[in-house]
Amino acid sequence: MRNCDHILYQALVEILIPDVLRPVPSTLTQAIRNFAKSLEGWLTNAMRDFPQQVIQTKVGVVSAFAQTLRRYTSLNHLAQAARAVLQNTSQINQMLSDLNRVDFANVQEQASWVCQCEESMVQRLEQDFKLTLQQQSSLDQWASWLDNVVTQVLKQHAGSPSFPKAARQFLLKWSFYSSMVIRDLTLRSAASFGSFHLIRLLYDEYMFYLVEHRVAEATGETPIAVMGEFNDLASLSLTLLDKDDLREDRGREANSDARSLGEPLVKRERSDPNHSLQGI
Repeated sequence: MRNCDHILYQALVEILIPDVLRPVPSTLTQAIRNFAKSLEGWLTNAMRDFPQQVIQTKVGVVSAFAQTLRRYTSLNHLAQAARAVLQNTSQINQMLSDLNRVDFANVQEQASWVCQCEESMVQRLEQDFKLTLQQQSSLDQWASWLDNVVTQVLKQHAGSPSFPKAARQFLLKWSFYSSMVIRDLTLRSAASFGSFHLIRLLYDEYMFYLVEHRVAEATGETPIAVMGEFNDLASLSLTLLDKDDLREDRGREANSDARSLGEPLVKRERSDPNHSLQGI
């Protein structure tokens, strides 16, 4: 049942948003977001008389579907905003000038301990990014560049069971490096900071989109199924954390009781404010 729902909702995503980078009318975008916002409530009300396990399964898939629609519409909105920046020659020149002032050696030094990436790979990506920016590439050309980056980084994990984990690690490292670059631009009060911030938001979101689809392809699942599994793991982790907290609280209470029972009677009497009242 879950697999069938994943296939159904993935088909709906591809019908509603066939290309996340292609301009979409704002009215359609808002209609899709409103639809996604109401979908889970509609389904819950419609299935009130169904077994709880069926409801949880159905709602879980619909939740992943709604989240995907929200993410893709946000990505589309960012793409249209960034398209205007990438078509502005003066802004591109300012971005390139500010980027050349960034101390990438310092960024690499600070990030290397956390990310442990190959220095040659990082330097190559830096040079490719600057070159692509200098060529005043279109949004579609940037999308191809990002897709190529994902291919280069993950090709060594192709066909391996560790592919999903490697993909998640890449997203974390990409986000960390980009945040370090944005930090440097902020400290330098770069004139093009706003443009870089917008581009960074778009590229991070599009990277997530690309990796999501690569993981789905590698595992033979739909992208919605990949997101659904992530949500299930997150819920499971929260549940386990709650249980651990409860056990820890009970453990502290038990230890406290044990300590109080181990105290001398006189000490317990003195520490109990009600003890002296009981004898009156």
